[in-house]
Amino acid sequence: MKILKLKEVMDCTALARSTIYKYISEDFFPKPIPLGTRSVGWLESEVEEWILARVAERDEAA
Repeated sequence: MKILKLKEVMDCTALARSTIYKYISEDFFPKPIPLGTRSVGWLESEVEEWILARVAERDEAA
């Protein structure tokens, strides 16, 4: 199990910070895990699942 920091999530998804947090508020993106008082991270597996779900949506639409 690996935890990704925001920069890594941004690199993996090609989304901006503001978009990631917008999607979180809309329950469209995995919620971060608190790591400390001012630090959060995301489970790599949840981010990968989210990406794969976008691919599946694309394939269903085609």
